[in-house]
Amino acid sequence: MERDHIYIRRSSNFRIVTSYSTAKEMGAEYGFKFLLLYLLLVMHMASQCVDGKGGAMDDSHGEEMHGEHVHAHDHPPSHMDHMDHSLLVFFTMNDLKVGRTMPIYFPKKDPSRSPRLLPREDANSIPFSYEKLPYLLQFFSFSNGSPQARAMEDTLRECETKPIKGEVKFCATSLESMLDFVRGVFGLESQFKAVSTTYLTQSGVLFQNYTIRAAPGEVPAPKMVACHTMPYPYAVFYCHSQETENKVFVVSLIGDNGDTVEALAVCHLDTSQWGRNHVSFKVLGIEPGSSNVCHFFPEDNLVYVPVHTASNNLINVM
Repeated sequence: MERDHIYIRRSSNFRIVTSYSTAKEMGAEYGFKFLLLYLLLVMHMASQCVDGKGGAMDDSHGEEMHGEHVHAHDHPPSHMDHMDHSLLVFFTMNDLKVGRTMPIYFPKKDPSRSPRLLPREDANSIPFSYEKLPYLLQFFSFSNGSPQARAMEDTLRECETKPIKGEVKFCATSLESMLDFVRGVFGLESQFKAVSTTYLTQSGVLFQNYTIRAAPGEVPAPKMVACHTMPYPYAVFYCHSQETENKVFVVSLIGDNGDTVEALAVCHLDTSQWGRNHVSFKVLGIEPGSSNVCHFFPEDNLVYVPVHTASNNLINVM
C-alpha cells in the first residue's frame, strides 16, 4: 500500500513541508511515520493522549480562529485601541509594500498544552457531531456551559455549517483525513506541499507593530487548501478551498521589539460571496466584494499548494 512522505527544504528561511504520493523509494511505512512525525513538530502538537478527561484543553480555548471561517463579531470596533487584538491579522494587497507597518497579532502556543493530532482509527472512534455534544461533554468531563464546552460547541457548529458558493470544506480530525481531503481537491495522483509561518525569533510578545522589511514573495498557487486549527480537546483542522482566485505570499516582518517572522499570508481576490458580518469587513471597514482581503496565518495553520506550481525561488511581487 502506498503512503505519503515528505521532504523538507527552506527558501529564504521560510519552512516548506512537501507531501506527495508514493513512498516506495524510502519504504511506505517509514515514509508515513516520517510525515506524521514532522507534521506533528510543525504544528507543535504535544504527545498527550486523549483519555476521556479532556486534559489538553483548558480555559484558553478561545484561541484565534484566523481566516475566513470566522463569522463572529457582529459589532464593528469603533477604534483600534478598543479592538480585540486577536482580530488584527487582516489587511489588503495594497499593504504589501516594503516599509509598511501594521499592528499584527501572532499567537504563541505552548506545545505542552496543545492537543495532539490523533491517528484516524482513534479519531473515528470518537463521535464528531453537534448532535452528540452532550455525550462528548460527558466523555471529556467538561461541564455544560464551561469555556471548554462553549468552544467545543462553536467548533462543531462551524464544522457543520454549509460552505459558501464555490467553496469545499472539511473538518479533519486526523492527519490521514486531512491529506485525503487535500488529495480530493488537487486530484488523487497530485503532488502537494504544506507551507506555514515561521517565527525566526521567539519572545512572549503576541501583539505589536510589524514592518515589512523585504519585498513579499508570492508562492505560485492557482489552487490551494487552507487548514486552520480549531479549539477542541484533540487537534481539529478546518480545511477549505475556494474556486475564486487566491494568492499566497511569504512576508518578511520585523517587530518593534526586534522579533522576526517569515509570515504566511493568503489574499482572497473575490469576497462577494462572504457574509456581510464577516469579521474582516468590520476590521478593514469594507463591504463584501469591494476589495480583496488578506490575512496572516499563525504558525500552526497550514496552506497546501500543488508541488508542480512551486519553485525554489519565490516570485518577487514588488
